Amino acid sequence: MSNSTITKPTVAVLAGGTSSEHSVSLVSASGVLNAIDTQTYDVVVIGITEEGRWYLSSPEEINKLVNEAAQETARTGKEVKAYFRGSQEQVFLPLGEGDSKLRLCSEGATEFRLGPSIDVVFPVLHGPFGEDGTVQGLLESAGLKYVGCGVASSAIGMDKHFMKVAFESAGLDVGPYVVVTHRQWAMNPKQARQEINKLGYPVFVKPARAGSSYGISKVDREADLDAAIAEAQKHDPKIIIEAGIDGRELECAVLEVSSAEQPISSCVGEIVKEGQTFYDSTEKYDPKSKTKTVCPAELDEDAQTRLRALAVQAFLSLDCEGLARADFFYTQEGKLIINEVNTMPGFTPISMYKIMWEKTGLKYTELVDRLIKLALERELGLR
Repeated sequence: MSNSTITKPTVAVLAGGTSSEHSVSLVSASGVLNAIDTQTYDVVVIGITEEGRWYLSSPEEINKLVNEAAQETARTGKEVKAYFRGSQEQVFLPLGEGDSKLRLCSEGATEFRLGPSIDVVFPVLHGPFGEDGTVQGLLESAGLKYVGCGVASSAIGMDKHFMKVAFESAGLDVGPYVVVTHRQWAMNPKQARQEINKLGYPVFVKPARAGSSYGISKVDREADLDAAIAEAQKHDPKIIIEAGIDGRELECAVLEVSSAEQPISSCVGEIVKEGQTFYDSTEKYDPKSKTKTVCPAELDEDAQTRLRALAVQAFLSLDCEGLARADFFYTQEGKLIINEVNTMPGFTPISMYKIMWEKTGLKYTELVDRLIKLALERELGLR
């Protein structure tokens, strides 16, 4: 059989989305698109606008958006975000039809046509309505295979409250925290403040279901608490308040081998901060950021071994699949406290998930290829 007659699997990369991490998703998608081996896979790109409209895009368009934002950032010295706007063709998923086609139509048109056949979807989406089980459920309903965690583990991994409950159930060490729902804050803010004050200061006020450190505030005194809660509630009506932990911030990447084998973990990375800063969204993406990432982290062999094992344990505690990044605090007493797991970590040039695997000996192209193959091998069904 000649190479020309071999059918390559088609990968659909989803980029953008409706969350505050829209621009981060585009940068991650650009990285994934540049790493996919086009000799092995055909690639379809679907851009999702901030309003939630799905359009057929291309690697060239995503790269152009990201490069233009990067050039403007370099020119102005301030972060400029990339946004996907869409063009002529809107994409529809055929729920319940049993095929793996995309339905396309021109803006305002009433007639549909079949788009390219899709073998697997790579949802490079961060934050709510992308990483939290919603898109995963849509793909399940459409009978489409996809990279990464299933519906339940994606949802739990997005919710810092239920994530911590799962960690505690699995015997992992979790720092002190308080959860405040919109109803609790509206009905009895005084009681909520009392519970938060028991944590001591400083505390970190966070949206329960957001990523890239958006909406997070460090609060050193009770007088600043209400403003921090209001800021977090812009991103999520449910918030979590965590006690400050004095420790090094360490990360470890986890990768599935197969559904019948133990996942593997990478070497350990570290977030190194100057002064009293914390790793908020500005520190993550501002070109003038004083925060640095170090990989591999300078840790003794025992601490590295323990952390890598705990990262796998955290992965399994959420019933993750494919990939995840586990974040820990390492205290002066040698205690490893799990902070969170990210079920679709960033794939940007500076993202630690990619870097940690590269430092462990797995190239970016090999990593992306392994994730796609894992998704193709996985049977459709309850996840």
